[in-house]
Amino acid sequence: MVVVIDGQPQLEYDRSKSLPGHQQSALDRMDAKMDQGIELPTGHLDAPNALQRAQFVALQLVQAVREGNEAMAAATCAYLALRVPELQQVSAEHKPVGLHLDLIFDRPFMNEMKIEFFDPSKSH
Repeated sequence: MVVVIDGQPQLEYDRSKSLPGHQQSALDRMDAKMDQGIELPTGHLDAPNALQRAQFVALQLVQAVREGNEAMAAATCAYLALRVPELQQVSAEHKPVGLHLDLIFDRPFMNEMKIEFFDPSKSH
C-alpha cells in the first residue's frame, strides 16, 4: 500500500512483514476508540463502518505526514494496510477548496513518467 500526497509517494507499507504484538495492540486500541464514534468532515458518526474508519484514519495519516509526526504516520499507515487489506493507495491532494482524499482499491501506485513528444518535421 502506498500513500501519495499531491502526486508524490510519501510512505509505502509492506504487508508481507508482520507487525509486532505491541503495535498490533495499538491498532486494537485505535479500533476501541473509534467504537465510541468519529468525526468526519461530513459530521459525527456514532457507529462508523470499516470504510468510514478508513477515511477517518487516512485523514489522520495525511495530517501526520504534513506535520512530520512519524510515529502517528506509521501507526495510521499500518492500521489502513492491515485493517483494509484490499486498499492499494491512499491518495490526497490539497486543492483551493480543501483536501481531496481518495482510497483506491482497484490499482497499485505507479510512478508517472513524463513523455515529451516532438514533431520530426520541425527538426533541422
